[in-house]
Amino acid sequence: MTSKKSVDEFIASRNFAIAGVSRNRRKFGNTIYRELKQKGYKVFPVNPNCDEVEGDKCYRKLESIPDKIDALVINLPPAIALDTLRQANDYGVNKIWLQQGSQSDEAVKYCEDNDIDCVSNECVLMFMKPTAFIHKFHRWIWGVAGKLPK
Repeated sequence: MTSKKSVDEFIASRNFAIAGVSRNRRKFGNTIYRELKQKGYKVFPVNPNCDEVEGDKCYRKLESIPDKIDALVINLPPAIALDTLRQANDYGVNKIWLQQGSQSDEAVKYCEDNDIDCVSNECVLMFMKPTAFIHKFHRWIWGVAGKLPK
């Protein structure tokens, strides 16, 4: 289970990569990228099949990003997410957010076995500051339901 400490440490990071960014503005990876960028975070889009996202250079792999990455959001199907997680570990990224729908028991276990601080089964946009109304509302619902990290 994800801890509040893991969430807080992840969102305290400043340089993020987002694996699973799409050229399609309606896809959630693109939404995460745009929102984090608008909030003032330094964000690097990662997609092996595109050169540009939202007018910015898109990186085909983590290793090609010119700056050090503090944290990685993975917004990919679980099978691909696990491969990306392994690449992140090889690259030295030890703060990972497995966006809802990206997590698997195998990926979470991989993080545990490799001392990777992992947030899973949570929506990153519910926690990034400043939080938009819709994401605050989502967080409130999860709080009422007792689902927020403790």
